[in-house]
Amino acid sequence: MTLQTHRMNFPLSEADARTLKAGDQVIIDGEIVVTAGLPTHHRLIGCFDGKEPLPMALQGQSLFHLGSYSREKQGGRGADDLELLYINPTTSTRFNPVMPRIIHELQLHAIGGKGGLDGKSVEAMQKTGCVYLSFLGGGATLHTRAVREVLEVGWSDMLMHYRLVRLRVEGMGPVTVAIDAHGQSTYADAQTQAAARMDSIMAALDEGRARFAAATPPTTS
Repeated sequence: MTLQTHRMNFPLSEADARTLKAGDQVIIDGEIVVTAGLPTHHRLIGCFDGKEPLPMALQGQSLFHLGSYSREKQGGRGADDLELLYINPTTSTRFNPVMPRIIHELQLHAIGGKGGLDGKSVEAMQKTGCVYLSFLGGGATLHTRAVREVLEVGWSDMLMHYRLVRLRVEGMGPVTVAIDAHGQSTYADAQTQAAARMDSIMAALDEGRARFAAATPPTTS
């Protein structure tokens, strides 16, 4: 299988998402939505249950688990008043319980962060045509340099990094297609490879411990 690097416009379409393979790399141009908040995800579920309207148009968007450090330039709460200083990925597995429904309700075609998502999320991704993009952990400088504009801010009553923020980016990445829209996962592949090597790894450790014990003189009191 030949892996490729793609430069693509976002929000990612279902058709484009389904062309990507696990292990491919993507450079992102266009619009993305970011948040690092578990309370934000629960609030989205509330919107689906009719508790309040969505704070912005999110159908078919690309939703990434990227924490943002920002400041309000003039004490306001709109996009024009928000200065984004840096963004950095947060761990997606925290959101496992709610992501299948969010993927389904919003018909997402691209999600991402770091650490991947569980099997139920992968099933939802296959149905909507959605990929999981793995961002470089600790790559705040690389990711932030790609941000060109804050377009919209949702739920300004929440903590800064919990808010939904729609951004225009250019040349973000490369990020890795860690889970593709067909259910193939680099995380699952790594676990399978590790499991296949486990017996030999443990045997080598046992052998090393035995050699160390044989070479170490006994202590005397």
